[in-house]
Order: sequence, then structure tokens, then C-alpha cells
Amino acid sequence: MFTAFDIEAKNYPTKDAFIISRSSVTSVSVVQITLQKDGHTGRGECRPYPRYNQTVESVTTELENVRDFVEASDFDQALKGLSSGAARNALVSAWVDLRAKQEHTSAADILQVKQPVIRETAFTLSWGSVKDMTEAAIAASIYPWLKIKIGANGLPQILALAAARPDARLIIDANEALTKSELPTFLSALSGLNIALIEQPLPAGHSEDLPETNLIICADEGLHSIADLKRLWAQGYRSVNVKLDKCGGPLAARDLIMEAKSIGFSVMAGCMVGSSLAMAPMLMLESLCDIIDLDGPLLLAEDIENGLQYDGANVFPPSRSLWG
Repeated sequence: MFTAFDIEAKNYPTKDAFIISRSSVTSVSVVQITLQKDGHTGRGECRPYPRYNQTVESVTTELENVRDFVEASDFDQALKGLSSGAARNALVSAWVDLRAKQEHTSAADILQVKQPVIRETAFTLSWGSVKDMTEAAIAASIYPWLKIKIGANGLPQILALAAARPDARLIIDANEALTKSELPTFLSALSGLNIALIEQPLPAGHSEDLPETNLIICADEGLHSIADLKRLWAQGYRSVNVKLDKCGGPLAARDLIMEAKSIGFSVMAGCMVGSSLAMAPMLMLESLCDIIDLDGPLLLAEDIENGLQYDGANVFPPSRSLWG
């Protein structure tokens, strides 16, 4: 039996307004779980996301509905009562952290992956005017990977940033803002630029194939589980953005990444904006991932205690006092 199963909603202000094609926020609301047993503590964090019809209240209700199973240490039944999204991620992350502490080992061993090492993370620039985004790109000169949020008609911003930072590898994230008719022209205009990925240009669930291109198009909102992979590959996606809050936690993420790699996808380790507690489980899977995009804490005004260490673009593995 657990001595404690605590569910807490927290709010983290962002340094600046975080703007993507469909929303603008100045703070993010998260749900954090604490599991305590035999003097050991495990923690997890998720961010309920409106795009997936989640709220702090809905996620909290999901977790409360499986409280009896959790407190009885019946995780199989608890997980059956949770959808494969944010609530499951928080619970599984806390459970993996607790097991690592109980067994005096690391979360990497629990997850059966290599111990994490220092990696370069991409840094995200919010959607805005050409002037604002260009200035932000120049100010972010320490980051060799820039993730550029765009909306409809975002081509001028991309071209300006590519000229201002020719040294940077660019990840263009449209967050579903483009249309089928404009996508071929958009992709053609990016030819020859230092583009690493084009992320989710069309709305998730579209039925049409992607236009032929030499650029790598990455699925984000369109990827939630292993069941999505074959369809995405057939449509022309060649990379996927795996996020814990979409797939349901680090165990599901590990399996999803390994299956994606076996098909031929490259994999980006992604995140919602959140504290270091939300980043740590994904960072534990870095050895499986080609690109790391775990800059969430860098976008906050204040991080959780014992947060991840960042040195320029480098992010270090989490300390045991944080997670794992």
C-alpha cells in the first residue's frame, strides 16, 4: 500500500508570451503526482492540453477515478482506467521514478535503455512578426538548433530567420496551420535552406498524401500511438515527434520510438511547455532519439526545484533529486 498518492495542480508563468498558430499563453497549468511508499518518493508531471480536449480538472478526475487501484498498488487496473494521454503519463512517470528509488537503480535501467548523456536541445521561437522573430533568432545565437513556430503565411518569417541565422538548423513547426493547396509552394520555397524538419504542416488526421519533397516532414499532432505509424509512413511522413503527454508516459514512449525506428522514421524527443519534472522522463530516452527538443523549462519564468541543468544548448541528464 502507498502511504501517499497526491495530485496537485500547479501554474508556471512563462518568460514571455508563448505563441503558436492556434494559441497564445503567458502561463501553463500542469498536474503533478507524488507517490510515497516505504520512505521513497516518486514524482511525475503532465500538461493537460486543450488541443486534445484536456483540462486540469479532467485529468485530475481521471486520476481520482483510479485512486483506489493506485493506493492498492494495482497499477495494471489503474492504467486500464486511464486514457493514453496526460493523466497516464503523470502516473507512469511517478511510478518509474518510485521504482528507481526503491530498487536503488536508475530509471534508465527500469526502462531498459542506455544511461542518458548530455545532448543539444533545440530552442523554440514563438510565432510573431518578421522583425520580432528575427531579433529573437539573433538573440538565441548560442542555440545551433532553432524550432520556429509559424502560422498561416509564415514563409517571410522563415526566410528572414534563415538569412539571419545561416548557421542554425531549423525545425519549422506549423502546428497544423497550412492547407493542402499551399503546401507544395511552401515546401518549394524552402529548398536549399538549412531545414532539419517541417513539423505537422497539415491538420492531424488528413487523408491525402504529402507532396513529394526532399525535406523531411515530421508528424506531431498526428502521432499518438504505434497504431498511427504505418498510416503516417504511407502518407509520406519520415519523422515523428514523440511526446509523453500524447502517448501516455515513458514506457509507451520507449515502445513507440523503437517501433518508429524499425519502420525507418527519425525521431524527435519533444515536449509540451512544462517544468524540468516533465522533461526528465523523456530525456531518459535520449539514446533512442535523433533530435532533442526539450527546452520547456527555458521558456518558463521559474522552474521546479532541482531542475535540469542547461549549459547553452546542452541539457544534462536529470539528477536523482529531480527524477529517476
